[in-house]
Amino acid sequence: MTVWKTSMRNFFAHKGRMALSAVAVLLSVAFVCGTLVFTDTMNTTFDKLFAATSADVTVSPKNAKVDDIPQNGKPESLSASVLARVAKADGVKKAEGGVSSPAVTVVDSHNKNMGSETGAPTIAGNWTQNDLRSMEITSGHAPRGPTEVMVDADTAEKHHLKLGDELRTIAATGDITGKISGIATFKVTNPGAAIVYLDTATAQRALLGAPDVFTHLSLTAEPGVSDARLKQNVAEALAGSAAYKIQTQQEAADANKDSMGSFLDVMKYAMLGFAGIAFLVGIFLIVNTFSMLVAQRTREIGLMRAIGSSRKQVNRSVLLEAVLLGIFGSILGVGAGIGIAVGLMKVMGAIGMELSTDDLTIAWTTPVTGLALGIIVTVLAAYIPARRAGKISPMAALRDAGTPADAKSGWIRAGLGLVVTVAGAAALWATTQADKASDGSGLLGLGVLLTLVGFIVIGPLLAGVVVRALSAVLLRFFGPVGRLAERNALRNPRRTGATGAALMIGLALVACLSVVGSSMVASATEELDKSVGADFIVQAGNGQPIVPQAAEALASVPGMDHLTHYKVLDAKLTGPDGTTKNEEVTAADPTYAQDVRREVLSGDLEKAYGKDAMSVGDDYATAHHVEVGDTITVAFKGGDTAKLKVAAITSDDTALDQGAMYMNTSTAQRYVPAGKMPQNMIMFAKAKDGEEDAAYAALKDALAQYPTYKVQNQADFKEDLKDQIGQLLNVVYGLLALAIIVAVLGVVNTLALSVVERTREIGLMRAIGLSRRQLRRMIRLESVVIALFGALLGLGLGMGWGTSAQQLLALEGLGTLDIPWPTIITVFVASAFVGLFAALVPAFRAGRMNVLNAIAADG
Repeated sequence: MTVWKTSMRNFFAHKGRMALSAVAVLLSVAFVCGTLVFTDTMNTTFDKLFAATSADVTVSPKNAKVDDIPQNGKPESLSASVLARVAKADGVKKAEGGVSSPAVTVVDSHNKNMGSETGAPTIAGNWTQNDLRSMEITSGHAPRGPTEVMVDADTAEKHHLKLGDELRTIAATGDITGKISGIATFKVTNPGAAIVYLDTATAQRALLGAPDVFTHLSLTAEPGVSDARLKQNVAEALAGSAAYKIQTQQEAADANKDSMGSFLDVMKYAMLGFAGIAFLVGIFLIVNTFSMLVAQRTREIGLMRAIGSSRKQVNRSVLLEAVLLGIFGSILGVGAGIGIAVGLMKVMGAIGMELSTDDLTIAWTTPVTGLALGIIVTVLAAYIPARRAGKISPMAALRDAGTPADAKSGWIRAGLGLVVTVAGAAALWATTQADKASDGSGLLGLGVLLTLVGFIVIGPLLAGVVVRALSAVLLRFFGPVGRLAERNALRNPRRTGATGAALMIGLALVACLSVVGSSMVASATEELDKSVGADFIVQAGNGQPIVPQAAEALASVPGMDHLTHYKVLDAKLTGPDGTTKNEEVTAADPTYAQDVRREVLSGDLEKAYGKDAMSVGDDYATAHHVEVGDTITVAFKGGDTAKLKVAAITSDDTALDQGAMYMNTSTAQRYVPAGKMPQNMIMFAKAKDGEEDAAYAALKDALAQYPTYKVQNQADFKEDLKDQIGQLLNVVYGLLALAIIVAVLGVVNTLALSVVERTREIGLMRAIGLSRRQLRRMIRLESVVIALFGALLGLGLGMGWGTSAQQLLALEGLGTLDIPWPTIITVFVASAFVGLFAALVPAFRAGRMNVLNAIAADG
């Protein structure tokens, strides 16, 4: 009970000093809980949607995939005769044929894309009674002929569509234009997909290219018949055929959920990873807080020991304070996490992914996880200071507070830190010597971990060196005030090292990712300059294949030297060694060899575009002992089997088309039926000499009716690549900002506690003539030099990580190292402003101290 009372008294006596540490715990727990609530809510939203849209039993083609855009633009289909067979199965109350295709683009009368900008699909299909499970027509009526369409209410609201407006649906078989006859509203949350309904006959003709076919069958069970029983009856009705996939409502929902699962898991664990980084940074803040509090209470703890408190009691007292801090910060963090989740939902709504707060999901595991993490991390961080408090002897009551740390332990720590750092550096060096990226990735992870731990451990040693160097460059200009700031920063190297290390972690990751991102852009740009001979590249921004009518529009453009078609086919390859492997094979026009220049290791690439010939990459050739002149058996998906002669082996030391196998489009057409032939994934064009500008404008005009596709010259392509990588890095930097914010709180806390620790000293300096302005400047300069110390360590460490990572990218064809010096310098300069900002409150409080009261203070 005495320990508990002592802990409570000390906790509330220093509540101001604990506040920033509590904020660190709060932020870290909030990010974890916010991530869990947000991803759980997304799961709930999709679960409800998939459950509502799934029939009691669904029948679909065996090879149909939930989320795949068909390469030929037409989904796998079933004959209407199958519908007639299953309709007669026992227990079937109603059987409907459904048509659904994600391989469409929908535009308004101004050719503006009505699809989502978040990556959610645009889906066209027919309206059936099964759709009433999840939707209801709230305006107008369902389409009754080829000139009418119905659209979902979310899309109508987003794009200001109303009854009578014209929409054009672009599909592989042609364009369908109709006026909006109805608007249907989701009964559950639609996360962002754009849905367009056609009448059944039009959907079959326009989306599947044939009458009397469906992509799936929706079966409703008679009362008293379970889904499992109905599935069994349908399987019996379709006995003797393995061409169908039969799913209950739960199985269909689970299959849809699995298709989203990988995306949600990546998002969840990536965000939790950044939360973990923030927790790591928060540990330094908590360690510093309790270390300084213990140092300031040395005399008090010594008196407690003198009057009979045991070492364990003192230890438990400090740990109980940590528990209180963990509980307080974690409870607030759980509440803040729910707020973060709601905020993320609003942000996602603003960019097009609708998530309703009605589906807000707070599992019991979320607050438990938040509380457990916050308390455990806080207690672990306070353990070392608590042990140090327990070792204070009764004689310490007779000494001044804040006795220096044991010099021997400092040297042992420095020695261990140097060993770990050297081991990490060796792992990073070994990464650069790896022959395969897969082999080097483990070494890179080990090197990053060891060098990070090593720098943290030798932080006090580095502080003595780096702070002196920084002071010589920056602080000497400020005369005696600058020298005082330098000595304050060096007074406790362990504290300065821990404070700088907190900032170092976030900035190291920023520097590493900046180097990797910049190197990727530079490498890709160099590869484009070296390898791409085409003037123009045409592709969809959302991965959609190029519909035939768009390809025909491009072919009609005058002033072109050539236009190259590029298709990707799925096939099963059997090499000379007898091994069989599923691979993608590229079918292209012979002009592709001019559009993208590949290094040929053996053979003649031009001959690979001959009859029944192909090329392979050197990785495949090495793995399967393939040589020029060998024959490979190629079984095309949806087509026949061919025996193709290897005419060339190309180098895979490239970032473009790495591992690609080429053949002539005419060769593929001999073995793959026209209805199964994939559409172009990308197209290349070269203008006649001197007509590049006119051809560029003409290509854009030709595709004006098809806004999904982009015509880019090489400059456009490079800029687009740079923007994509830049956007990804900005998202990562935004997530890392949490760790940097916690690190800044660490600087603020260190300075605030340092000011309290030096109360008498500050009073004496003021008494002998130091002005308030000089005092504030001294504290600001101390803060700046600590921040720059952390920045130097972080940026140097991060550039080392990034350089090693780039060597792995070089094995994948991205061989150019580019250090983004403007970014590095900007971050370093910004760190000085971070230091100034962190010192504002501590400097203000120090300047307001009463001189006489400060001199009379104990510490």
